[in-house]
Amino acid sequence: MQDDEKPRLLILVGETISRNALHSGIRADVVIIDNKEMRAGAVEFPHGKTRIFRTVNAQGTIDLLAWEAVAEAVQKGNGAVLVDGEEDLLALVAIIVAPVGSIVAYGQPGEGIVVVRVTVKKKNEIQALVDEMERAE
Repeated sequence: MQDDEKPRLLILVGETISRNALHSGIRADVVIIDNKEMRAGAVEFPHGKTRIFRTVNAQGTIDLLAWEAVAEAVQKGNGAVLVDGEEDLLALVAIIVAPVGSIVAYGQPGEGIVVVRVTVKKKNEIQALVDEMERAE
């Protein structure tokens, strides 16, 4: 891989992709995990991160505190965001807060891996999607 192809940051969302990357020798800057795979309990694995960010995020939502935890983990690096609830939609947050040139990857159940190279266009696209989401009072 050429230097101009190397991501600024690698952010992984989900147990399966994070564990498999680690076992393959791929080191992520940030992992976002909820101790579940396909909504069932997952086997814990040594993510090796020195900064731990604990948060709560209900299924099908993006909690403001979870958003802040992801943003802080991305800013500080070498972080694991441990989610009580569900981490799925936090992939959107990761794309929005990651520096341009980063990679955000997550598993798509029954499909495989989704890899997103963060660009200004992609950030704007995802922000527009998040802006359309229903807000809790």
